[in-house]
Amino acid sequence: MRTTDSVIIDDSHRVRTITLNRPAALNAFNDDQYDGAGDALSEAATDDDIAVVIITGAGRAFTAGQDLDEMANPRQHSDGKRHGFPYFIDTLASFPKPVIAAVNGIGVGIGLTMLPHCDFVFMSETARLKAPFPTLGVTVEAGNSFLLPERVGWANAAHILYTAEWVDADKAVGIGLAWKKTSADQLLPEAARLAQQIAAMPITSLVHTKNLVLAPRLDALKAARKRETAAFVELVGAPANREAIAAFKEKRAADFSNLPKK
Repeated sequence: MRTTDSVIIDDSHRVRTITLNRPAALNAFNDDQYDGAGDALSEAATDDDIAVVIITGAGRAFTAGQDLDEMANPRQHSDGKRHGFPYFIDTLASFPKPVIAAVNGIGVGIGLTMLPHCDFVFMSETARLKAPFPTLGVTVEAGNSFLLPERVGWANAAHILYTAEWVDADKAVGIGLAWKKTSADQLLPEAARLAQQIAAMPITSLVHTKNLVLAPRLDALKAARKRETAAFVELVGAPANREAIAAFKEKRAADFSNLPKK
């Protein structure tokens, strides 16, 4: 087992469990956590002793989404390497082995939008999901402008993305966003049982099968990500986003009714 301030990596019986490990921040993603999870996936992709990956969260949250302090003041890197959200989500999107999400608590933002990139989603009966993008003055991410309607249908995706309402485990399973609801204490054991069943298969077969399943959607996903990135560039730091972040810090309701034009 390897533990850092951002992730815990545990390898056992050809299964790698990646635990998001910022519990005091409800596992909100800063660049360190994006990079730690992305590195753990990148290593697993080429490790001949890893057949399946489980992703879960430490403490009472799966992940509360993007760290808003870093959204307001993005970290700058000068090492020529890929970092942060693009590195993590692109690595997950093209990951060549089965991925199981074990959603142990609230999943906000990326905590929801990463799920359509996973092959199986187990969800604790106490967990809830939310896509808060309109309340932050931004828009959908992680290729979910394409993936979410594909996964749950147009109206269900529109309701999730336009209203920012919570989605409980029953609803998530009912619309196909999650595969199975479990009790809180059985979440990881059930995810592990499925992981070990799959991990008993030949890794070469799993990789070829996963790549064949991914192939038809990768071009569409790439195009969706490009459009989403352009929209984010326009919206991050714009008046609605500034008001949302200020309201969060000031612990008040955001008011989008009379925003400046720039």
